[in-house]
Amino acid sequence: MPKLKPGTVVPTREEDEAINRGIAADPDTYELSAADLKQMKRMGRPKAEVTKERISIRLSPDVLESFRATGAGWQTRVDAALRDWLKTHAPS
Repeated sequence: MPKLKPGTVVPTREEDEAINRGIAADPDTYELSAADLKQMKRMGRPKAEVTKERISIRLSPDVLESFRATGAGWQTRVDAALRDWLKTHAPS
């Protein structure tokens, strides 16, 4: 279980039961069934079919500055440049 932030107040069992009774008595709320949850749309971007590995790499400042100056997608362009280099320098 993750560590709670300082000042977080966790309700007691009695308070939790009172909260649940209040929810059950409210006509505007209801508990979602498994079928309801299955129909809901997931938030965020869809999971990519081809994922890239996150690494740490040291580049010369001028090389990095040049790629960053090309704007958004510069990391993809670094990846493309490395792929292009591999076409003529196949690893043995």
